[in-house]
Amino acid sequence: MRIINFSHPLTEQNLREIETLAGCAVSEVIEVPSQIDLQSPLEPQIASRLEDLGLSSREWQTEPLLINLPSLNYSAAVVLALVHGRMGHFPPVLRLVPETGSVVTRFKVMEILNLQAIRERARGKR
Repeated sequence: MRIINFSHPLTEQNLREIETLAGCAVSEVIEVPSQIDLQSPLEPQIASRLEDLGLSSREWQTEPLLINLPSLNYSAAVVLALVHGRMGHFPPVLRLVPETGSVVTRFKVMEILNLQAIRERARGKR
């Protein structure tokens, strides 16, 4: 499984937590810069970063990909829209939370959110 990381670097502990939750090995972490120019249109900035990943249409649609979203809410929304368009479905995403009681701020992986499954359940509420 590849992780496309738009956020802070993941630690070795985070990767072990992800592998345990996902039930498969992490083969690669692709770091994507998430800083944006707030004075420029957002979609082209994020689209350009996705293009720079060099993933083929086939890879977007067939490779197991996990997304660590950017913290900025509207960047995350655009990432989801663009990735959904490339994959044909919503990607799973990481949810990290700060460790409690730690003097130094550290994050642990709380869960992997299967957004496509969440969407499907929501459709039943229409």
